[in-house]
Amino acid sequence: MSTIARRLGAPAWGALCLATLTACTRPAPAPTAIAAMTGKRAEGAAGMVAASQPDAASAGVEILRAGGNAADAAVATAFALSVTDISQTGLGGGGALTWYDAARGRAEHLTFYPRTGEDTLWAVNDTTPAGRRAGRAAATPGMVAGLLEAHRRFGRLPLARVMAPAIRLARDGFTVTPLLSRTIASSRAKLLEEPAAAARLLPGGEPLAPGARLVQPELAATLERIAAEGRDAFYTGTVADRLSAAVRARGGLITVKDVQAYAIATPAPLCTVWRGYTVLSAPPPTGGVPVLQMLQMAEATGVTRAGGFTEQPDAVATMAGIIRTATADAAWHGDPAVMPVPSRGLVSAGYNTARAAGVAGPAADSVRAGDPWGFEADAGASACAPYPTPIVARPTTGLSARPEDPEPWTEFAGSNTSHLAVVDADGNAVSATTTVGVLFGSGVYTSGFFLNSSGANLTARTRGVNRFTNSTIAPTIILDGARVRLVVGAAGSQYIQPAVAQVTVRMLAFGEDPATAVAAPRILSSATRREVEVEPGFSSDVYAGLLTRGYRPVSRVADIQFGGVHAIAIRPDGRRIGAADPRRDGVAIAQ
Repeated sequence: MSTIARRLGAPAWGALCLATLTACTRPAPAPTAIAAMTGKRAEGAAGMVAASQPDAASAGVEILRAGGNAADAAVATAFALSVTDISQTGLGGGGALTWYDAARGRAEHLTFYPRTGEDTLWAVNDTTPAGRRAGRAAATPGMVAGLLEAHRRFGRLPLARVMAPAIRLARDGFTVTPLLSRTIASSRAKLLEEPAAAARLLPGGEPLAPGARLVQPELAATLERIAAEGRDAFYTGTVADRLSAAVRARGGLITVKDVQAYAIATPAPLCTVWRGYTVLSAPPPTGGVPVLQMLQMAEATGVTRAGGFTEQPDAVATMAGIIRTATADAAWHGDPAVMPVPSRGLVSAGYNTARAAGVAGPAADSVRAGDPWGFEADAGASACAPYPTPIVARPTTGLSARPEDPEPWTEFAGSNTSHLAVVDADGNAVSATTTVGVLFGSGVYTSGFFLNSSGANLTARTRGVNRFTNSTIAPTIILDGARVRLVVGAAGSQYIQPAVAQVTVRMLAFGEDPATAVAAPRILSSATRREVEVEPGFSSDVYAGLLTRGYRPVSRVADIQFGGVHAIAIRPDGRRIGAADPRRDGVAIAQ
């Protein structure tokens, strides 16, 4: 652009051309750094936070700028999400996180999902009206215990400083996002069952609109107590007493003793090697197994060499078969502390090579779980030696000896979740997924937070006392040697594992930019039927190719139902790229 053009601007420059009747070329507009959707992609050389709500992501970045590490920032973000993303997560829920210590070159995992208690009714499939009461779905929450343990083990700043942003957001309020407004409206009947919750979220009987301010003084008081007194502020005393009373008043089973006895688990991360990367994810009872299976089967079938999904019919149809197969194998689930789960066999290369053999053919009416027990003793890759998964003996009797029947096809399952990813300037990383279950959990509300609905996840195979309930959450970290290459996870119930796998393949096999990979269309297939949910955005050949293989594509709008992936990729030069899913309200922010 000429000096005159820069001074005049484009409109005046055009007028000058007309006035002088000269041959002019309109100057090109100045390049802009503004993304098509605010905050969905960020790039930087230091710390990065990607999370499902803008104020919560900002809380994490605030802590990084105050000198905190990735663990401090993740804990700050998760507590802030408990304030701002309350339909998806909160103090009454639970989750899991994977931590990578760059200085030590080692990863650790924390499971803090909700647990059943000592009441023997936890072992009973009660389909009576009493068994269907709202409180029965609530299991003992692990969110506070897990976050405080992560801070104790890995953080560096004082707890009060780390929790300060969440307390401020609860006390002073924050701006309601479109997603929160929509989930309040869709959960109106549930929220009206709790007058204290309705007073906050349905003032005058109407859901808070986008742009409204939500202030939660009761939640602020609970958070302040936790910041000052630690774990005991939640798991003993007034908060614990009120929690148990509120749940039991609505037909639930949680006792004060259950709350006081809550314990997290610290298993080794689930590990496999894929395309030379070390993939670390969440072991049972949470859901990393299918992610690792999908990645291995994608490599075994050649999907990873297809160059892309969006315009590749064969790759997409084969991925549909891969998702079906891994979903069927997810029937081998449960709390490994109380029942045998063949995790080693399920994620072994030999087993997944064998399982991949049939996924590229015509669609079968249904896919059954395989038999991984013969692969339990297989030696894993040397890169996984620091993360041993115990060898489990094949049981001979009882429910544990066989997988459950595949779950029936469910349209628009209501379970939702929140995921965050953090990397700091030193290369430490956290991938954390937290949830209250379905929207606003069980609906039971006490001390400013909602209790989870995770007790409803129990099945014939997993039902029982004093154990973790089941989950599909899969917070994942992928290493290139001793350095983090990708921090990724998702929200969205049965959509979580396929979303994580598809985004990972797009980034690390196809070389797509993280924001492109996260925003790109996805599929979801079912083990029990030939329907494949498809988002808009694939080429026409992809939809036709699914039909050719015998699948029945079902149109789904790209929305909250297809998960909320939040990820941070680190390039070989150390540059961080954060990506937030446009299906949710989240953002990525550089330090």
